[in-house]
Amino acid sequence: MKLTREQARRFLLRRHGLVGDPVFQGQDGALAYVRRVGCIQFDPIDVCGKNAELVLQSRVQGFEKPMLDRLLYRDRSLVDYFDKNLAIFPTEDWPYFARERAAHRLQGRSREETERAARQIWDALAARECVCARDLALNEKVDWYWSRTTLARAALETLYFRGELCIHHKQGTVKYYAPAERLLPQRLLVAPDPCPDDGAYRDWRVLRRIGAVGLLWNRASDAWLCIDGMKGRGRAETFERLLRGGRIVPVEVEGMAQPLYAQAADRELLEEIASGASYRPRAELIAPLDCLLWDRRLVEALFDFSYTWEIYTPRDERRFGYYVLPLLTGERFSGRVEAVAHRQSGVLEVRGVWWEGRPQRAALEKCLRRFARFNGCTQIQGPA
Repeated sequence: MKLTREQARRFLLRRHGLVGDPVFQGQDGALAYVRRVGCIQFDPIDVCGKNAELVLQSRVQGFEKPMLDRLLYRDRSLVDYFDKNLAIFPTEDWPYFARERAAHRLQGRSREETERAARQIWDALAARECVCARDLALNEKVDWYWSRTTLARAALETLYFRGELCIHHKQGTVKYYAPAERLLPQRLLVAPDPCPDDGAYRDWRVLRRIGAVGLLWNRASDAWLCIDGMKGRGRAETFERLLRGGRIVPVEVEGMAQPLYAQAADRELLEEIASGASYRPRAELIAPLDCLLWDRRLVEALFDFSYTWEIYTPRDERRFGYYVLPLLTGERFSGRVEAVAHRQSGVLEVRGVWWEGRPQRAALEKCLRRFARFNGCTQIQGPA
């Protein structure tokens, strides 16, 4: 399969539902998109929508934030757990992560303290539907992964990492937990690991990540985060197995020395693009941890666009802003936008717009009107 860079961009954007008539619509469309890409990253920071919500608003026509909560905590079609870092993925994929849960049962920080506290948690859950850290009298500080924290939080997260607890619901950033057996179907809880060995598990996860981005190369990449054995030889062996099994197809892109790879299931769309298909342009604001951006070097190679999320960059070292979203117009990244939703006043404040090339102001204005509605805002203030 051979594509020009323009065709490779078009393939990626159409596969993600970012050009042409909407592929995904409403709550069912949100679920269909997550199933297509495998997982979307979760991040709790909410400046103008949380990362997972931002991913969906750019692709799913009519998406509203409560839809994701319903899929997660009412319908249980989606579940929060680790995939590419903390992520949201289809609940039916729960059996595939048996190895991750087993690893957490064998290790963990402040193990003695959390084991002792776990007994108190189970006692509390015998009388309650769900609990959060504030419900537990476990306020002593213990060593934890990100920083010292309360024993209540560490013990709850330990049980969550092991898959013994799942998130029942959230109130803002506060997580309420309940036993997995109350929330997930029994058939999934007792299902055997679908992967017979570590190699098969790695193959499944790599194939999934290729599908999440759309095209990936056989080289070091942030797209492989949280997959063991993805350095050099192990990665090459995984790609070779997937090629031999006909599960991925190589794609030669004009001007690129290394081939890219797509899922074999995408061959029809690749052929459609290669034969000259084109799609109606749209303007969309893209999430900072969007699947499309997981390999920043690939984005730069294909789109001539370099993006760094500067949220952890010291203020005086930032080139742009704290929470800046790439602006996609048609098939190119044409700029960056920093927007803050002031929900009490109903104002979407646009703090900055940085154009790359010719400004696309009309497209941005239309996009911002939709983005304001998504954030529950009725006014837009600031530069455009």
